[in-house]
Amino acid sequence: MQQDNPLMDLSGLPRFDAILPEHVEPAVDAVLKRNRAAIRELIDTVARPEWDNFMAPLEQLDDDLERVWAPVSHLNAVCDSEELRVVYERCLPKLSDYSAELGQDRDLYEKIHHIRHQGHYAELGRAERKVIDNALRDFHLSGVDLEAADQERYREITSELSRLGNFFSRNLLDATDAWHIDIADESRLAGIPDNARAQARQAALEADIEGWRFTLHAPSFLAVMSHADDASLREEVYRAYVTRASETGPNGGQWDNGGVMLDILRLRRELAVLLGYTDYAAYSLATKMADSSEEVLGFIRQLGGKCREPGRREVRALRQFAREELGIQSLQPWDLAWASEKLRHHRYDFSQESLRPYFPLPRVLEGMFTIVGRLFGIRVEAAEAPSTWHPDVQFYRILDESGAPRGHFYLDLYARKQKRGGAWMADCMGRRRTDNGLQRPVAFLTCNFSAPVEGQPALLTHDEVITLFHEFGHGLHHMLTRVDVAGVAGINGVPWDAVELPSQFLENWCWEREALDLISGHVDSGEPLPQELLDKMRQGRNFQSAMQMCRQLEFSLFDMRLHTEFEPGGDATIQDVLNGVREEVAVVEAPAFNRFQNSFGHIFAGGYAAGYYSYQWAEVLSADAFSLFEEKGIFDAATGRRFLAEILERGGSEEPMVLFEAFRGRKPTVDALLRHSGLSPLEDAA
Repeated sequence: MQQDNPLMDLSGLPRFDAILPEHVEPAVDAVLKRNRAAIRELIDTVARPEWDNFMAPLEQLDDDLERVWAPVSHLNAVCDSEELRVVYERCLPKLSDYSAELGQDRDLYEKIHHIRHQGHYAELGRAERKVIDNALRDFHLSGVDLEAADQERYREITSELSRLGNFFSRNLLDATDAWHIDIADESRLAGIPDNARAQARQAALEADIEGWRFTLHAPSFLAVMSHADDASLREEVYRAYVTRASETGPNGGQWDNGGVMLDILRLRRELAVLLGYTDYAAYSLATKMADSSEEVLGFIRQLGGKCREPGRREVRALRQFAREELGIQSLQPWDLAWASEKLRHHRYDFSQESLRPYFPLPRVLEGMFTIVGRLFGIRVEAAEAPSTWHPDVQFYRILDESGAPRGHFYLDLYARKQKRGGAWMADCMGRRRTDNGLQRPVAFLTCNFSAPVEGQPALLTHDEVITLFHEFGHGLHHMLTRVDVAGVAGINGVPWDAVELPSQFLENWCWEREALDLISGHVDSGEPLPQELLDKMRQGRNFQSAMQMCRQLEFSLFDMRLHTEFEPGGDATIQDVLNGVREEVAVVEAPAFNRFQNSFGHIFAGGYAAGYYSYQWAEVLSADAFSLFEEKGIFDAATGRRFLAEILERGGSEEPMVLFEAFRGRKPTVDALLRHSGLSPLEDAA
């Protein structure tokens, strides 16, 4: 290996302080060249392939590539620069071509097929067998059965889809970063909380201007939309946000994703048909829990039938409140969040902002680590990272009850320019058994909270606390695995519609008194969250829950209809599909200029294409799983260890329904989800 290139040094954690854009392409080229040669040698020299002499070496090669690319991919998301973009985008088609080559290598397929049908498959462990089964399935999904010309077309399509997905994400980031509004007149800030004002003041100082600067990054955008009393300010920010990366709005046409979306959908449909599927949804569902698009659409519409009428009632109540209490006769889209926050405060006498002082970030982190320690018998401690990509990044290790290490994670919590919006967990290193011992998992945990200002710690809303717990749930799934085979360790090999189970499951502790006593403490006095405030939070927990569920179902149905019935280049447009979906499930009318689809990164640049329903699907599982803790006690050690053993530690080594039933003792039902959402249970099980 080229040891002078920090990306090629796989002896430990990534050397972020040494990685430069010029290191990326040589490292990727070198590892791809070496892997190709090594795989060819395995195929040519191993006459009787088995796990140890064939699959294990392949796993090592996969891991080498993953460990070179993971830090690059992460840096592209959290430290964007023009130099890194250029080399990142040059490498994407190389990686796509390599993956397609392996997926269509008939000789490689025959070797693994031999292990499955003529080797010692039956004597292998469950994890090893699952890796082999998944590999054979994925060969067929990669076009190993196609004729040569069709295989070449498959490779062209996957390479172009990789490029387009990155282009979509880049357009969205650029459009988000490019817009801001500077406020000189303090009277326009009426209603905006002090914490958000301080952030805006800090942004203005960094730009060397007077006043306050607001942006389209989540903390700034939400502060304006939820709290600014100035309707014209809300409208200006709203219009900029919902038209990002589109042909309209303040930067209309500059980073337009309209054509990108059409190209992505066209190529996805062509890919699916090439492989013998009716549409892309059928292709996507081949690796998921759900059996068919009909099942998914039925699931979405079943929930939609339960929440749409309650959602309409919630909208009517909001409009009535706006007329009677706020003097707004016609509620506009940019009024909804602001009026909703006013109604929440009117009904329950609290707001998300009033909760911030009780959730200083250091206290939340300490409490969250204590909670998972009590549930799963682990300990989370600060550790020293060799290097990080930003001074704000923290590093931790996880130990089990005996003090043995289980994994490590980086924590990057604050919003900044050149950092992708949202929150996510990503794999830095996966768990696997090697000739040199056990490689332990390492995760990237990323959020976009407001950074500390004026010497105070960052203060979170309760919604942000939930986000942190959600991502940490993903991280625990990755880091607490006991599976030693990389392909099904942690989140690897877990069907997409089950992967949200641990993350949504952990959110439930954010509502429990015993847990809140651990994660809350007033920033000045240390006083835990008062019972009176918790009672108000719980009363408001399902505030507009039907509206929110309808909104999520709108996203899910839009995604599925795009990937089942939409024909790029046909008479109908993407906007037509979205309009039809809204007529079916939406309870709030969107304005004609809204271009939500142009920023729907989950399905156009993420992994959720024909899979956005996974959030609701997994929410059924998570609510039902938590209901056992409601029966036994939220810190019941036996139940916590059972969830650890049956869900978190097993990774993708077994089908998720088998694991869920092993934990819960039965198949899941939607009852708990609907009860938690304030809706009556459905008769049918999910």
